[in-house]
Amino acid sequence: MDIHRCRFVPYPPSTINALAFSHSHIADEQKTAPPRLAVGRANGDIEIWNPLNGSWLQETIIRGGEGRTVNGLVWTQDPNEEVHGSTIIGKSRLFSIGDSTTILEWDLEKGKPLRQASGNHGEIWCLAAQPALAQAADGAEGPWPGQHLVAGCMDGALVLYSTKDEDLQLQKVMMRPSSKKAKIISVTFQNRNIVVAGCTDSTIRIYDIRNGTLVKSMSLGIGPAGGPKEIFIWSVKALPDGTIISGDSTGELRIWDGKTYTFMQRVKSHKQDILSLATSFDGSAIISGGMDRRTVVYKQIGRGRMRWAEVSHRRYHNHDVKAMASFEGRGISCVVSGGPDASPTVLPISQFGFENQRTLPFFPQESLIQSAPSSRLMMSWWNREVHIWRLPKSSQAPIETADSEDELSTQNRKLVAKILIKGEPNITCASLNADGSLLAVSTTSDIKVFQLRPREAEEGEGLKISKVTTPSSFALGARLVQFSPDGKWLSIVRPDSNITVARILPGSSASSSITFLPRLSKLRRLDRSIQKHVLLGGLGSYDRIITQLAFSSDSIILAVSDLAGYIDTFVLAGDEDLTSDDPSAEDDAASSPEASDSNSSDDDSEAEEEATPRLIFGQHWTRNPSASLLPKLPSTPVLLSFRPSTAPVQHIPTNPHPTRTTPHPIPHALPAGEDRLLILTATSDIFEFEVLKGSLSPWSRRNPTSVFPEDFRITRDQARGAIWDISADKQRVWLWGVSWLWMFDLSRDLPPPPTHNEDGEAPSKKRKRNGKNAATGAGSAVPDKKLNTGISRKMQRVVHEELDENHNLLRDEDAMDLDDEDAGTALERMRRESSAGDREGRNYWHTSKYRPILGMVRIGDLDGEMEVALVERPIWEAELPPRYYGDQEWEKSGVDL
Repeated sequence: MDIHRCRFVPYPPSTINALAFSHSHIADEQKTAPPRLAVGRANGDIEIWNPLNGSWLQETIIRGGEGRTVNGLVWTQDPNEEVHGSTIIGKSRLFSIGDSTTILEWDLEKGKPLRQASGNHGEIWCLAAQPALAQAADGAEGPWPGQHLVAGCMDGALVLYSTKDEDLQLQKVMMRPSSKKAKIISVTFQNRNIVVAGCTDSTIRIYDIRNGTLVKSMSLGIGPAGGPKEIFIWSVKALPDGTIISGDSTGELRIWDGKTYTFMQRVKSHKQDILSLATSFDGSAIISGGMDRRTVVYKQIGRGRMRWAEVSHRRYHNHDVKAMASFEGRGISCVVSGGPDASPTVLPISQFGFENQRTLPFFPQESLIQSAPSSRLMMSWWNREVHIWRLPKSSQAPIETADSEDELSTQNRKLVAKILIKGEPNITCASLNADGSLLAVSTTSDIKVFQLRPREAEEGEGLKISKVTTPSSFALGARLVQFSPDGKWLSIVRPDSNITVARILPGSSASSSITFLPRLSKLRRLDRSIQKHVLLGGLGSYDRIITQLAFSSDSIILAVSDLAGYIDTFVLAGDEDLTSDDPSAEDDAASSPEASDSNSSDDDSEAEEEATPRLIFGQHWTRNPSASLLPKLPSTPVLLSFRPSTAPVQHIPTNPHPTRTTPHPIPHALPAGEDRLLILTATSDIFEFEVLKGSLSPWSRRNPTSVFPEDFRITRDQARGAIWDISADKQRVWLWGVSWLWMFDLSRDLPPPPTHNEDGEAPSKKRKRNGKNAATGAGSAVPDKKLNTGISRKMQRVVHEELDENHNLLRDEDAMDLDDEDAGTALERMRRESSAGDREGRNYWHTSKYRPILGMVRIGDLDGEMEVALVERPIWEAELPPRYYGDQEWEKSGVDL
């Protein structure tokens, strides 16, 4: 396999402005929804992450749009209810603010705003949720135990919003500061009734929301000499004992007595503004992040009257630390921070100093790169832009690395199309068909399809782009879109996770336009036996969101998976007959958005349609009869991919003959084809199913996850894509994540795990949690030999080598240098060792040389070898806003090495 390393694909990272956990703490016996982390970005995107005991899966992204931003995020949970002996967990609700006077509540299932509220006040700068009240015993009356919202505004107003009765309404506007309209830029609750507000006039104000009165004002005094007189209180928090802490523009952490509201202590630990604060649940630790890129940890020291002191500081980020959020409970104890460098960083709390930090990728879980190998086209998308490049063959112009990009930019690739999608919403998904003639782009409100044609020689190397007329039902938008490999079908997953398939009609000539049949085929998933009270509370039906979609290589099987781990498969029955009646001649009214909504909500019409499926040129989509045999997976699938078959397809007619009574008979026999579906889950479990039989394939039965290499099973970054290298003598699959690339040869079995370790001892049977070796959700444990810190007389020679994501030296077998002609590439070494590998049973290979990987796609074949383009997008090459530089700091690029 020939790899072309590409770094020219633009993907501008978006600043993290807000972080919020759905819970700050969950007790082991507490009945509540599983924790989620919401990440708000400057482009309006909201990412939902599942900690998964340290696996950290990005489950979904609520896409933003032009002019949108997210400046604050808050979760609330409605009170639990008892109905007929069953506990209905209170709903988890997500709210956001962003450069407006409006608070938005989000529908997590559809990825759209659910409701909004605003009032006669200034622009909202900060938002906080009221602590929940312990619910009274059954039958006892008391105050509503739910959580209201408090917003701080730029005109100095403090506003209370009610979330009672699953609604969002303005309840009252509290008193504004009497001296002047100082802006409120930070807010938190000290307890259920007392609000702490940090202002821009060197003052922290305490309010009682029950009567809207000002309880106390705490002044920070005048700013340091040579600077502004007013001190900005960027962040305020309250400890469980009521102690108030604040971080301000002087870089000082200040401690305030929560009973007398008087100053207690200050700690100067930052050289610039403190922008964010987080605390442990028990109040034993405080973490601050600043403009100077430092993350500082404070704990109480001493005896008797204990005082807060800095115990550690480090630059985990290469830019401002703008936001922080912490969570503890159910095996997790961590704080997540973020800023303009776009990557969330996870730090341990309870095991601070004994575990490493972990940086989560800023790329989406879904790959943003697709290709058309027959045309050597590669497509990428972000926000509202789509770029398409043509990559030449290696014999024409070798693809170079980013080091020589300025010299060979015109030789390495050619930008042949650039499309800016009209409208406000950002792109949710984009798909390029196999020959590069069609491009489908979806948003939450629309689906657009473009036809791509080559230009004449005298017109240049670009592509002619024309918009394809689509059915009116495309105006409903989509979460996912994907073309079938044969280019005849476009699968669509709606924002509400309903599945439809559209038939594509090619033009009669190369110059004619492509059209779609006006009526779409609806596909119904299996009704799972999920208890009703589970769907009504917590996150509702959020777990049923479809996140993965895959066609078989022969385009006759469609598979989808959801967050809960369920797999649904559909089969294309019948033989194509283009001479049959034109299905577009039927009633087009059924294709309108209104009709689609009514049809999708009418169970009787759906049941009738399923009983008598509608033929499209002699074919129809039907649910796989063996779909119910596929089990619920132990965790969310992150990758679905069908293994292509090398055997020639044997065409067996499946259409019944028409008779006098049934002139258009419905075929029910399922076609025979390739049905082996490879599935990877968020916890690195790997399965291969024969979906038409509803069982594991023989290879998967012989090779369970436990026999896979340990380095693969404990891989922290999620799998993001797969490429198949199939021929008569090999069955290889290349799996890739942000920081790794693995190859498995599925034509042979993996070796059994070793029965003894290097010391000759039997390995421990104690299972590591989810195979990730994570104790608190952060990085791996710090080795014992590295726990001793301080200055010693021992000197250690350090050779500067490339480090992995855990700051460990890469092993020799992982190192790859594609430019070293003398030593040869790692892939060339693997080819040279292929004969020896066959004798030794070598059936897998991996590397961590490439990072971070934005995407990996097939672009063609050369001399019988597969060519792929591997797109890297390192953060240090991204254009970030100016950042603070302290003493003895300088730009890396400015140093002449």
